[in-house]
Amino acid sequence: MFENILGFWKGKDFLTQVIDEFKTMLDDTEKMFDLVCQSLLDNVNNPGLKDQIYAIDKQVNQAEKNIRKRIVEHLSLQPKIETSWCLCLMSVVKDAERLGDYSKNLFEVKELLEKPIDRKKFSEYFNSIDKEILDLFSQTKQAFLESDNTKASGSWEIKTRVGTMCDETITKLASCDLSTNEGVCYVLIARHFKRISSHLVNIATSVILPVTELDYYDEDKAKE
Repeated sequence: MFENILGFWKGKDFLTQVIDEFKTMLDDTEKMFDLVCQSLLDNVNNPGLKDQIYAIDKQVNQAEKNIRKRIVEHLSLQPKIETSWCLCLMSVVKDAERLGDYSKNLFEVKELLEKPIDRKKFSEYFNSIDKEILDLFSQTKQAFLESDNTKASGSWEIKTRVGTMCDETITKLASCDLSTNEGVCYVLIARHFKRISSHLVNIATSVILPVTELDYYDEDKAKE
């Protein structure tokens, strides 16, 4: 679908502006996720973090509205031009907005904890899954912005590892000896991690899927 995305954008002010704003959304949500993980998992003291996280989330939400408005205006004036591209962007921009929501939800888990997370204990269940998701943020941006099919397919492998680990962790937590508070918070973290990885992969694989199959990439598609 995005066989030569950079070449297509060249000279097209509408798409260039939209993609620039979309890239900012991805940068902002990556920053949110990183800041929240530092605070939640490594107990980094960052005064004013809550205000910062909620402010970035509002920026991301506004960017989604701006992009959608531009797309609608563009299609109203030129309904037969770049339609597939516009439909794709309408889809992935929602995924980017959800990245902000789930990062904010991770911060809210911190507020539920009765005591700070012990990174060593956390790693027994999650290993370094937060680092893998940060790598997935980077790979997703490269896949989408550079129309890199290899990185798009590779993002699925990371997402699969993250998803499998989250599911296995929840199974372990169902019979663990952690406190109720800690167990519940770990389950929430696992669910939020899995959803973040899924939305990232939706964005990355949009470069190798037709509009009708967005969000439904699987291993069979990767082999075709």
